[in-house]
Amino acid sequence: MPAPTDDTPQGIRRRNLARVLRAVAADGPLSRPGVAARIGLTRAGVAPLVDALLRAGLLVESGPAATGGRGRPGSELAVSDRGPAGIGAEIGVDHLAVCAVDLRGRVRARVAADAANRHSQPGPVLRQLAALLAEVRTGIAAEGLRPAGLAVAVPGLVARGSTTVVHAPNLGWRDTDLAPALAPEYGAGAVPLTVENEANLGALAELRLGGGTGRPAPPDFLHVSAEIGIGAAVVVDGQLLRGARGFAGELGHVPVHPEGRRCGCGGRGCLEQYAGERAVLRAGGLAPERAAAGRPGAAVALLARRAADGDPATVRALDEAGSALGIALAGAVNLLDPRAVVLGGSLAGLAPWVLPSLERELTQRTTVAAQPAVGSGPLVKVSQLGADGPLFGAAHAALRAVLDDPLTFSPTHCARR
Repeated sequence: MPAPTDDTPQGIRRRNLARVLRAVAADGPLSRPGVAARIGLTRAGVAPLVDALLRAGLLVESGPAATGGRGRPGSELAVSDRGPAGIGAEIGVDHLAVCAVDLRGRVRARVAADAANRHSQPGPVLRQLAALLAEVRTGIAAEGLRPAGLAVAVPGLVARGSTTVVHAPNLGWRDTDLAPALAPEYGAGAVPLTVENEANLGALAELRLGGGTGRPAPPDFLHVSAEIGIGAAVVVDGQLLRGARGFAGELGHVPVHPEGRRCGCGGRGCLEQYAGERAVLRAGGLAPERAAAGRPGAAVALLARRAADGDPATVRALDEAGSALGIALAGAVNLLDPRAVVLGGSLAGLAPWVLPSLERELTQRTTVAAQPAVGSGPLVKVSQLGADGPLFGAAHAALRAVLDDPLTFSPTHCARR
């Protein structure tokens, strides 16, 4: 990304190129005057920027622009459906997935595979992921797309600014660097590789895609993602709050019953032991190993079906899970004062039975923070992206470098790589 303090002519030009590309990507097709109006430059100032992006193949002229005046109409500008693609990958406890999105934000390829990754060795998992990545790369190449970057979502702690998974308890991984296994196609010398906590990428998807609603997300919110484990991400002023080591957001290991059940992290009474998928299955009288067998999401679908049928044990288990979540979230809400709490992952599918007790605990345990301003809507919201949030967030994160510095991905630069 161009440095914010880079006020050289080259730095200013890079920032303005990024502004033009972002404006067309967000609001296009646009005429040249329309671009100029959106970013606050003159038409003469925008013209060479547009020409550079057209030469780079990042923008295309899509047809005559509508005009209310006299004279020959100009052409409308749109982002190209060829060129750079962001590649997102997800390593889940029970699945692997890869997708590619273009500059328009459209998913152009997607593959997934069931995988029993719990307490697995990293090598076989990463080899299977590499095979899925190669499949997607081959598929998008036939459509004139090339990877601009790869971002991988993992259910664990990632050292800040690295590709190393420090600890992923539900995978059983410690100090695992993903770069060597993915380097042949996506490592150094190929395209940028990012490894990120899945909750963080789910929050980025919420921020950039509006949770699947098409409406902008608030700039300050707490995103809670639950699958096998429970993670959270904090967004402040539109930016992730990462913490000193990059480990911020470990909501699943906040104690809700200090003398409670032993957790795999070594502590007692962690939220994950009361609101995680396996804990809820057990509380509902179901064997986690059998309930989770089959396709990813099978356990959540089973819980939702039983709850909808009014099964007392399942309804009670989800109510208790919501209470535990509310207790854990109350401290975060009081401390951070977010505009919203967004439920993603499997929680989104179980929201009808989890929300009442969650909101009850928040109301009892928070003060002004739990009372939203008039007209702002409820504090707790449900993401429409559901379990797809981390994967889509990863793919869009991989495109960020293009949007921040467009000509890095010009044909000339790519030919040198």
